[in-house]
Amino acid sequence: MTAIELRSVTKKFKELTAVNNLTVNIERGEYVALLGPNGAGKTTLVEMIEGIQTPDTGEIRILGKGWKGNEQELKNKLGFSLQETHFIPKLTVEETIKLFSSFYTKKDKASEILEITGLEAKKKTYVENLSGGQRQKLALSIALIHDPEILILDEPTTGLDPTARRDIWNILSELKKKSTTLILTTHYMEEAEYLCDRILIMNQGKFIAQGSLESLLAEYQLGEIIEFSLAIKDKEFNLKKFVGLKEFQWDKENGKGRLIVQDIVKAMPVLLDKIKKDKLKLENFECRKMTLDDLFLSMTGRRLDA
Repeated sequence: MTAIELRSVTKKFKELTAVNNLTVNIERGEYVALLGPNGAGKTTLVEMIEGIQTPDTGEIRILGKGWKGNEQELKNKLGFSLQETHFIPKLTVEETIKLFSSFYTKKDKASEILEITGLEAKKKTYVENLSGGQRQKLALSIALIHDPEILILDEPTTGLDPTARRDIWNILSELKKKSTTLILTTHYMEEAEYLCDRILIMNQGKFIAQGSLESLLAEYQLGEIIEFSLAIKDKEFNLKKFVGLKEFQWDKENGKGRLIVQDIVKAMPVLLDKIKKDKLKLENFECRKMTLDDLFLSMTGRRLDA
């Protein structure tokens, strides 16, 4: 069953077209990352899906129903977690969860939610004394109180240290087993790659690409990256073309090179042999596959965090 359907959705603010004729289906149980730079239209799109804003033209259906006339039913199907959520400082974690739980159901789900999000040890702690990661877990707890079928998270791990970020990832990975549908906006490329089945890349109100990371990189044939530095300054390093070389950049001032190649395994011996023949000293050498940020830069000339 389709969880979210958008059909030719457009939203304008005076002369600005924030969302431009978007059509997409998100299936039940699918984890989708919504990526794009500031001003791409992500927030407006998410707010229309949440029912906060109404499209100027087009249609949005949640679990087969439109928002008009179905507001209460659909609100009970969706859970939200914002980038920054403000709670009552002098309530404990447990009291906060019980308060929000009372808005949805008479059943006390605090213990269950605390276990899911790993906040049992902090249940008697005042909200004002929580760390950033614990606050984000609390925000996620509130979003999960009513067992939503669709979860929408806006930058859920921004500003968190790597350990806290991984904790959130683990919680979301477990939720996937329950066929929860997720829309995730994030600036962390590894987060989208780790959690999501599909990536939607937005720019200037449109989807400019969508698919899994592997399918996107294959479609655009961007290749792989070799970066290196040599113990030479202010000298040229000429690299003749070889099979699979897409691009070569040389920073003469700093003695740094960057190759984009079709196949690292085939290109690496050629490059190392050239360095050896020229009797040069290799200082640093790094190989990696293209990332989402590389893909976006290649398509738009901008980075995703710009």
